[in-house]
Amino acid sequence: MKITAIIQARMGSTRLPGKVLMDLGGETVLCRVVRRLRRASMIQEVAVATTESPRDEPIIEACRQLGAAYFRGSEQDVLDRYFRAAQQFGSDAVVRITSDCPLIDPELVDQVVDSFVAHHADFGCNVLPRKYPRGLDTEVFTAEALRKVWQLSDQPHQREHVTSLFYERPGSFRHATVSGEQDYSCYRWTLDTPEDLCLIRAIYSHFEHRDDFAWREVLALMERLPELASLNAHIEQKPVRENENAQVY
Repeated sequence: MKITAIIQARMGSTRLPGKVLMDLGGETVLCRVVRRLRRASMIQEVAVATTESPRDEPIIEACRQLGAAYFRGSEQDVLDRYFRAAQQFGSDAVVRITSDCPLIDPELVDQVVDSFVAHHADFGCNVLPRKYPRGLDTEVFTAEALRKVWQLSDQPHQREHVTSLFYERPGSFRHATVSGEQDYSCYRWTLDTPEDLCLIRAIYSHFEHRDDFAWREVLALMERLPELASLNAHIEQKPVRENENAQVY
């Protein structure tokens, strides 16, 4: 089984335009996401799915510099972008990661994929219920399940957010979930605002701008220095389902 991690990325962002190529300790945010995912042992390929818009040309150049495969597709119909990217890469299963997660943890990704494979599932995730910090979100689905979702999704939010139908029709798919023992969902480790960027830069600075640290090391840092969490604790997460105006990556 070929399992491909596909990172959705674009330069447009309502709250922090161009965030995926912003500097994070001497490397771009996208580079950090790619490099961290490459450490996941259950993934055979890490690729980027961006758009056909000319403004996303810098993402293509970044992929070339990283030696990462890429696909260009619809800007608004992200589900179609994923479906066609999976076809191009010959994927049997896809791990969906957004490009605003530069703290994505390869070991946690492996846990989700391993559970998905062990349960012969159509879809796996670590957000049901959400206990991990936001920014460690991992979803995995078979190419066949992706095809089914691609065919059945007929609402704008379903096309924009790729996996909506998996959550809205759980009885139609075999699910495998990984959930933490403790609830750390109060932490926000995703990148959507200048405040988020300030926090994530502080984290990388603490680890001397390496990107091989684990999520539990970040957790220990946040618990030791609670003032870090206050940098973006007031930021409200945009809704991702059933909202046509929610952000598209």
